Parts: sequence; C-alpha cells; structure tokens
Amino acid sequence: MNLQYITDGRGHKNAVQLPMQDWEQIQKDLEDLERLRNKKLFLSELDEAVEEMNLVKQGKLKARDAKELLNEL
Repeated sequence: MNLQYITDGRGHKNAVQLPMQDWEQIQKDLEDLERLRNKKLFLSELDEAVEEMNLVKQGKLKARDAKELLNEL
C-alpha cells in the first residue's frame, strides 16, 4: 500500500493519503467484514433458538406464545 503522510508544521503526522484503488479495497473489505459479522450474529441467535426449542421439547422450559416471541423481535 502506497501511503503518503501529511504532517503539521512540527512534523507530526495528522493525516494519510492513499491511492483510490487501495481505498476502494478497504471499503470492500469492511463491507465483507460487516456481512460476516451479521451472519455470525444470525447463526448465534439461530443456535440459541434451536437450543430453546430442545429444552421446550424436553419439558425443561416453558414455551413462549407467539405474541411474546414477536415482541422480542
């Protein structure tokens, strides 16, 4: 990555400049990361729901009614 630093009068770095192609790749990577994060959250919540259903089937947990479930969303 070809970075150029912008400094103040005392030589302290206060900004960075990079080629547009690098910036676009960073943006794409961030979007991919966000999609993965959302997928991980969804799978985690799905896993919790399956576990809850198993506990209900085993009689270890009382089933919730649909209204309560929808309010949680």
